[in-house]
Amino acid sequence: MLPIKAVVVIALTVCLTASTFAAYPHCCRRYMIGRLQDSIIKGYSVQTDTEMCRINAIIFHTKKGKACADPALKWVMDAVDRIRNKAQKIHQRSSQGRKKKTI
Repeated sequence: MLPIKAVVVIALTVCLTASTFAAYPHCCRRYMIGRLQDSIIKGYSVQTDTEMCRINAIIFHTKKGKACADPALKWVMDAVDRIRNKAQKIHQRSSQGRKKKTI
């Protein structure tokens, strides 16, 4: 039988670990396998390695939810670049429209 101190330490460790994971349910803990089609990617966000979220990840947002991808992979950064370029074009078009309206 374990001494009472050991049981208390084990119980506290389990509780703290469980509450940490429960407090940060949106962290990517592992990368997806495979590749997403560009047509289903609606946007992305960036997760940096922190105490609570242990890996760097690109989180792709799709209609069905999120997918955690490895930012070291070429296809991942290519998809991020495409989204950025698309957003920049939209921004430029909307900025030009405002200039015309204010003149």
